Amino acid sequence: MTTLHQHDPEVEIQQALHELRGKLSGSLIEPQDPLYDEARAVWNGMVDIRPRAIARAGAVSDIDVVLDAVRRSGMALAVRGGGHNIAGHGTVEGGLVLDLGPLRGVNVDARNRLVSVQPGATLADVDRATAAHSLAVPLGVISGTGVAGLTLGGGVGWLTRSYGLSLDNLDSVDVVTASGEHVHASEQENSELFWGLRGGGGNFGVASSFTFRARPLPVAPLGGNLFYRQEHWRNALVAFASWTRDLPEEMNPIISFLVLPPAFGMGDEPWMVIGLAWVAEDHQAGLELIEQLRIAAPPDEQEVGPTSWLDWQSAMDAVFPKGSRGYWKNVSFSRLDEEVADVLLGFVSEVTWQGTGIDIHHLEGAFGRVPEESTAFPNRSARYWLNVYGYWRDPAEDERLTAFARKAYALMQPFSEHGEYVNFLGAELGQQEPDAARQAYGPDKYQRLMALKDRYDPHNLFRLNHNIPPTPV
Repeated sequence: MTTLHQHDPEVEIQQALHELRGKLSGSLIEPQDPLYDEARAVWNGMVDIRPRAIARAGAVSDIDVVLDAVRRSGMALAVRGGGHNIAGHGTVEGGLVLDLGPLRGVNVDARNRLVSVQPGATLADVDRATAAHSLAVPLGVISGTGVAGLTLGGGVGWLTRSYGLSLDNLDSVDVVTASGEHVHASEQENSELFWGLRGGGGNFGVASSFTFRARPLPVAPLGGNLFYRQEHWRNALVAFASWTRDLPEEMNPIISFLVLPPAFGMGDEPWMVIGLAWVAEDHQAGLELIEQLRIAAPPDEQEVGPTSWLDWQSAMDAVFPKGSRGYWKNVSFSRLDEEVADVLLGFVSEVTWQGTGIDIHHLEGAFGRVPEESTAFPNRSARYWLNVYGYWRDPAEDERLTAFARKAYALMQPFSEHGEYVNFLGAELGQQEPDAARQAYGPDKYQRLMALKDRYDPHNLFRLNHNIPPTPV
């Protein structure tokens, strides 16, 4: 009688983890390790997941070691860069986390204005390295954000109107695919993959290195915040809509509605804040432009003047402490007339608690000049992008505050345009809603992204993301 070998997945997993311990230049952290709870935590405190192990990379070569272990064992994989993703995709229940957070190197070639960035680097790492050369890479607005996830999804921030999204400033990306192939992607080499990496998230492989084109930055950029109490919101919103019609792209404004944390010293009332970043050398021109807005909508409080780029980029960090419970929704739109203002003011006026904010990013400029088909980013025509974001602490508030974000999203739908920004999407998408990625990218870009998925990840190894599944076999 022939005895058949019984396939035992658990044995294969244990064998793979055993080999991984010996091969990693970094460390393998498992549930019995005293560092486990710290290592498994992601930014969003609502995501309480227990992976089988966390492989903390000590070198870029550890990417290959981890992918080999996953392929042989069948373990589910999550890839974590800076760990700031709102959806909590940097972890996986019972699977293996590849934590690239320790790989934070940044190299600046000031002469050629090129910046090479490792996959665990944060905005703060890049800003510190580039500001010393009076350069900047267009990134986000919170210094703890991971560069990798931000860039692969888009990268909206304080330089978007002046220089475009983070992904618009990519020169090239190095990627390790599901099969272990090392691929260099740029406009000249593997250009279709390069297209998909610019907006398609982590669907196609592990980005092991990014090279950005840096932009000139004044030694002391002009920054400012105009603060408005609730009785002045309508006038300020109407004035802002008029002021932005022919706005020079050197000016980058973001509107925020929120109750500011105590560290800001603004009390416990809700504020409308118009944040302003002017990134040209001529401060006088920027001041004159801001004065036009101040005359049309006199602020209740204000702070305007030269600032350190590092200080400016980290000014809102206190709003997003790690461990906050968060749920986000976003809408692109182009109208900011009386009808839209009525709807906006209807729901933003409800935010009387600390723990939820609403931002309106004014776009156009360099962002809008990029042809729609040039990248996988879903929408280049919208004038504004609204983000409703939560950052509360009390689990008892989960239901109420997630419901508020959904309500605000629903109320804006009559004015919304195509596409959603995957970096501003909460955890439910890609899990409870199978058409979420199709909705985010639109049918044409989705089909093009799915063709890339078929080529580079046909078995959907990289599925812990806003997933674009391969074509069913």
